[in-house]
Amino acid sequence: MGNLLYGYCSYDGILIGMNNGHSLLQWESVSIIRTRVYERRDIVIQYAVLIVDDDVKLVKLLQTYFEKEGCLVYSAANGLDALQVVREQKPDIMILDLMLPGLDGLDVCRRIRKDNDIPILMLTARDEEQDRLVGLEIGADDYVTKPFSPKEVVARAKAILRRTNKEVVRSGLIIAGKLMIDLERHQVTKAGLALELTPTEFKILELLAANAGRVYSRLQIVEQTQGHTFEGYERTIDAHIKNLRRKVEINPKEPQYIQTIYGIGYKFASETNE
Repeated sequence: MGNLLYGYCSYDGILIGMNNGHSLLQWESVSIIRTRVYERRDIVIQYAVLIVDDDVKLVKLLQTYFEKEGCLVYSAANGLDALQVVREQKPDIMILDLMLPGLDGLDVCRRIRKDNDIPILMLTARDEEQDRLVGLEIGADDYVTKPFSPKEVVARAKAILRRTNKEVVRSGLIIAGKLMIDLERHQVTKAGLALELTPTEFKILELLAANAGRVYSRLQIVEQTQGHTFEGYERTIDAHIKNLRRKVEINPKEPQYIQTIYGIGYKFASETNE
């Protein structure tokens, strides 16, 4: 497959992003600056973040830090465009500046909370205490006061996602802690590093992770991943689970993801300590 290329659309549709010195194709005219992603096997999307701020330099700075975490980044410079991105792209979290032209951050938050529970991290100035309180009251999850460290913004965003949604499932992706499972491409990564799984191991992991919290017997795992069974085969599931843990767990002897339910079978944890 080709390299992962990041590009940005300006307000008049003129390409301003480049990668490795090569221009991408010009895209359609849009009012939203957004990141386009082309597949590459060794880079994964941890989650999608929408940054809403009219300060272009600040947006690019935050975008750089989020992309280093393996995130897909969308950007909007005003409230109306932000609402459009939320509606069309369904990002996992929003970084929202309160001081926006036209529709301000508080109004954006109010509109979103009418029918959407996307986590919202507010960006505020030190003298906006009342706005911060109002923002929290109408549904924002947390705030960061300017000036701030980009690392702090990323850390707070990740903390919000841990609190609000341990496993993020979007567009064929299952994200749990540092583990990411791409169901469409049959790829698994841990902390951004690709793991080599056998077809059987992937099928077992997909079954358990897509049904987190549900307990499966060995026989059920065989039937749903192999489509057939024969006497004694279900015991080989233990060997597959052992190999899976060795690859996906930080400490296979104390598994965080694939847990044994003694006397019954296995389950994928609905919550992790990562």
